Amino acid sequence: MSDHHRISTDELLALLFKERNLEAFLQRNESAYLMPSFSDYLNAWCRRNLAYPEQVIRRTNLEKSYGHQLFTGKRNPSRDTVLQLAFAMKADLAQAQEMLRIARRSVLYPRIKRDAVIIYCLHNHLSLEDTQSVLQDLGLPQLGGRET
Repeated sequence: MSDHHRISTDELLALLFKERNLEAFLQRNESAYLMPSFSDYLNAWCRRNLAYPEQVIRRTNLEKSYGHQLFTGKRNPSRDTVLQLAFAMKADLAQAQEMLRIARRSVLYPRIKRDAVIIYCLHNHLSLEDTQSVLQDLGLPQLGGRET
């Protein structure tokens, strides 16, 4: 397989379980582990969507210099920060989950109440402000209110 990075996670897992030589497996499947840095992802998104980082940062309610550090790769985002960016970028659930994976943060899980609310808000295209209100109304921590 020349395009290992294009195989599904389930296929990669099946190959891993069949493998007897872990080092050989990792070497043969090196391209499956390639993922852009989070800052590269953000900047590529801005180019594709003809947006400026300042526009995205402004919609996140993040401190401006911290937001720019995310775009330059000087800082790594928390899970909540990734979600704030996802809402600012009007991401759907699949895009938000991908952003979390690229940032190497845990994906949203519907059996966790707060995550279920965020999933609902993403699916229904609620704004960050509306999502924060829903979280607050339900007595759940708002995005950015605590590190998760």
